[in-house]
Amino acid sequence: MIFNKHLNLEGRHAFLGASNYHWVNYDDAKLDNTYLNFLAKQRGTRLHELARMLIEERQKLPRSKKTLNQYVNDAIGYRMTPEQILYYSDNCFGTADSISFDKSMLRIHDLKTGEIPAKMQQLEIYAALFCLEYQIKPFDIQMELRIYQNDQVVVEQPEPKAILHIADKIVNFDKRIERLKG
Repeated sequence: MIFNKHLNLEGRHAFLGASNYHWVNYDDAKLDNTYLNFLAKQRGTRLHELARMLIEERQKLPRSKKTLNQYVNDAIGYRMTPEQILYYSDNCFGTADSISFDKSMLRIHDLKTGEIPAKMQQLEIYAALFCLEYQIKPFDIQMELRIYQNDQVVVEQPEPKAILHIADKIVNFDKRIERLKG
C-alpha cells in the first residue's frame, strides 16, 4: 500500500489526536472547556510574542491599566530584556518573560494572560536561576519581582534567604537527577 503524504502536518499534533487520547472520555462540556483553555493558551503565546517584539523595538503602548500595556511599557522603561533563558543545567532552566540587572538590582517581570491568579514562586525560581547562572549571591543584590495579570500588577521584594533556599534545592535536585541518570 502507498500511504497518503501529509507533509503539511508533519511535526504537528491535532487537538483530537491519538497521542492526546483523553478526549475520547470527555462529555460535551468537558470538550468545550478543554478547547477554550487550548485557545486561551494559543492567545497567550501570541501576546507574549507581541510583547517581546514591542519591547525589543522599544515601542511603548498607550498608557493604560490594561495588562499588556503596563507590562510592555514597564519593561521598556526599565530597559529589560524580553524572553531571556536562565540556565543552571539541562535539568533546570526557564525563560523569564522580561529581566534586567543593573547596579545590583534584579528585576523580573511576568506577563500572565490567564484568569487564574498566578503565584510568585515561578519568579522566585527565575531569580534563583539568575543567581546560580551568574554566580551572584541573593544577599548581595536587591530584587523586585512583578506579575502583570488581570489589569493589575503584583510586586514582591523576595527575601534573599528564600531565593537562596530555592537555589540550594536546584543544586541538590540537579545532582540527584544526574545520579539517577546513571
